[in-house]
Amino acid sequence: MSLLPEPLGQGQAQTSPRRAGFRVGPFRAENEYYPTPAPATRALLAHLTLEGAIWEPACGEGWIAKELARAGYDVVATDIADYGYGTPCVDFLDQHLPRAKHIVTNPPYGDGLADAFIRKGLSFTERTGGTMAYLLNLASLCHPDRHGSFVRRPPSLVILLDECHCFPNGKPQQATRWSRTHKYCWAVWDATPATTTELRWASTAEFTDVAIAKRNAQLKKGNLR
Repeated sequence: MSLLPEPLGQGQAQTSPRRAGFRVGPFRAENEYYPTPAPATRALLAHLTLEGAIWEPACGEGWIAKELARAGYDVVATDIADYGYGTPCVDFLDQHLPRAKHIVTNPPYGDGLADAFIRKGLSFTERTGGTMAYLLNLASLCHPDRHGSFVRRPPSLVILLDECHCFPNGKPQQATRWSRTHKYCWAVWDATPATTTELRWASTAEFTDVAIAKRNAQLKKGNLR
């Protein structure tokens, strides 16, 4: 299993067997749709500043893309399925031209899809000189089949999230016992290969709507600087 950028030739694309409505297992969500809570994306943006447009290639209903847009970024949002947001029927793995300088997404897991998304994303950002940030299951960083790839092409930054629940279709009632125990991190790759990885910790509690509203109220009263 390799996470190194895929070698694409001029006008050549990897053919993906996926179609909208796919499932990688009987207990997995359709289209591997596990939306990212807003505080997780806000935590990423507290540690990462980008210059240029961002492509969200698994946008779903726009959970990540909307937060990026609120932060002032130009966002290109696509998805293999139609969730009423962004451009539908675009399989990231079938694309051979980047749609923006940077890529930020929560990739689909299972059947090697996240690995394929990493390879494809790296092939794009190495061309654009951009940055790629993927929300990954923390356990994926410690897989024996990926060890060599992470050593050869490590992320430049890993942001550990203390709490993040990506529920099936964004619905807590559909979560399984296992999905509730997952821990997540943002893995960030720069266009120039890194030799070391910086590790940071982030608390999503600081970026909930309630916490932000409370902080803004205190700022308005002059209680915070």
